[in-house]
Amino acid sequence: MMHHVFITCFGLFCLVWSRAVPPGHVVHEMRLSSHPQLSKRMHPDVLLPVRIGLKHSKDALENAERWLMEVSHPHSPKYGQFWSQETVIDVFRPSDEAVEAVGRWLTSSGIAKHRITHSDNRGWFAFDATVQEVEFLLHTEYLHDGQRRASVGCNQYHVPAHIQQHIDYITPGKNSNDELASCDEVITPACVRALYNFDAADPTAPVNPDNSLGIFEEGDFYTQEDLDLFFSNHTSYIPNGTHPILNSIDGGHAPNNWTDFPGSESELDFALAYPIVYPQSITLFQTDDMYYAQRDASKSGWFNTFFDAIDGSYCTYSAWGETGNDPGLDPIYPDLRNGTASDEDIYNGPLMCGVYKPTNVISISYGVYEMDLPAYYQKRQCDELLKLALQGVSVVQASGDTGVGAGGYEDCLGDNDVFTPTALNSCPWITNVGGTTVVKGNTVYDPEVAVNNPWQDYSSSGGFSNIFPIPAYQASAISHYFKHHNPPYPYYHNGNWNQTKGIYNRNGRGIPDVSANGDKIAVYWSGAPSLSGGTSASCPIFASLLNRIVEERLKVGKGPIGFVNPVLYMYPGVLNDITNGSNPGCGTEGFRAVEGWDPVTGLGTPDFGRMLGLFLSLP
Repeated sequence: MMHHVFITCFGLFCLVWSRAVPPGHVVHEMRLSSHPQLSKRMHPDVLLPVRIGLKHSKDALENAERWLMEVSHPHSPKYGQFWSQETVIDVFRPSDEAVEAVGRWLTSSGIAKHRITHSDNRGWFAFDATVQEVEFLLHTEYLHDGQRRASVGCNQYHVPAHIQQHIDYITPGKNSNDELASCDEVITPACVRALYNFDAADPTAPVNPDNSLGIFEEGDFYTQEDLDLFFSNHTSYIPNGTHPILNSIDGGHAPNNWTDFPGSESELDFALAYPIVYPQSITLFQTDDMYYAQRDASKSGWFNTFFDAIDGSYCTYSAWGETGNDPGLDPIYPDLRNGTASDEDIYNGPLMCGVYKPTNVISISYGVYEMDLPAYYQKRQCDELLKLALQGVSVVQASGDTGVGAGGYEDCLGDNDVFTPTALNSCPWITNVGGTTVVKGNTVYDPEVAVNNPWQDYSSSGGFSNIFPIPAYQASAISHYFKHHNPPYPYYHNGNWNQTKGIYNRNGRGIPDVSANGDKIAVYWSGAPSLSGGTSASCPIFASLLNRIVEERLKVGKGPIGFVNPVLYMYPGVLNDITNGSNPGCGTEGFRAVEGWDPVTGLGTPDFGRMLGLFLSLP
């Protein structure tokens, strides 16, 4: 697959081509001497943002000074009659002959028309292409300086003689360079693409209507105004007004506006998912009316009404001593309370059972702790996750943001020193996503580390379940972890934390499975640019990449990928192993990220190219 690199230029764009330049081509720009810092050959698959500047209209340039004096000289009858921006663009725009000639050259050289953008002022052609493609186009060779903030350059490049008169100069896009150079400070869609080895999908490509990415939300609401600001500033290929398909569950509503209750979680989910999956659609499972959606989930149930809506049999499913929803924990519909909420905040209809079809991939950036809910409640939900997996549904959940503990929400178990696993994460039939970060001063081409942000009291949740045992697909990875990286803490078995001095369960399901960036994420909130984070960011990144993989499989006549954990644990090489960082909590350093699987970052972060190749090779 392609890699992205966004670059710092030294004025010119490339180096001399090692093969013979074909007849009819001329040097367009040349250095008088080779640049001393550019000595390493560029990989042919690296993706470069190419910008071709076209020359302004010759007539306009010849008359420009006269026109300026007409509106500027105090004795001119046209003094002060300034031109509109539209008039300036129209008068100075390159000739139709120039646009057509350069366009034909690009398409005949293998740069497909749908890849090329013509700037609003008509003065630029812009497209992304691999080093190999542009070397062929310009008959040159690229080198870089070997530094982390890669600088790329050349000594000379060539263009056909018959179009040279139309071209001003050719260069990489400096805006892209600036964006990628600051990924240690702000994670934008370009940073995510570079981190995980994928390209934005062709926004004009047809997509499978049955492959919408599902995103769960409750008590948190996106605003279209913030989404449009994000699209305009970070993903101009996504039109303003693009929004998720609303699957309202038991009175759930969206979007809100700036004057109501904009939600930071929803804004984060969509700001990360749309740039990855577009033009695929997103389905929003907005769950529960306002009264229930804003309750304290750590003191009540969660997710059951969502499962009811996508699987009608769950409404009456009997397991672990409970049939249907728990009347002491879950919402009760119709919501008939009077005088406690406004009419628009309550849902008076019946409980929604089986009204929606689950999407192929579902992203859930919400959760609680195992200690918050009865074990029977969690086991019944875990059964439902297994049934969804049997249907080919991939359910992906954020591992949590409180290290091995419960952060500021609840205390740790025991004497505030026993590690506290998260839920639904501990269910073996879900894919948990931990958090990583780009270290300050590093680039997207350096290894990430486990996120641990002391200023925001945030680190990647991980550990071992007190309810669910180690699943078979995870047994070898956990055995390797204990054998080679045994944690320095006393432990217990079978979830019996209150009968021992141990502080973690030695034979529990390990959390997380994988990880992705979850720190310093660019978003818009209430009309202003902001930074966000948490494994709530990591989850939609990983889920969106899975949805892209499903799309590619559907194109070749294959099906969804369903429960991905057995494949990933069998082929961990498709992930980038994270070996630095920790997840402190409960008065300890927590666990450490090490070689192989660990209870901080799991198997590691996605390499989309390798993952895609693996899943396409499967039946």
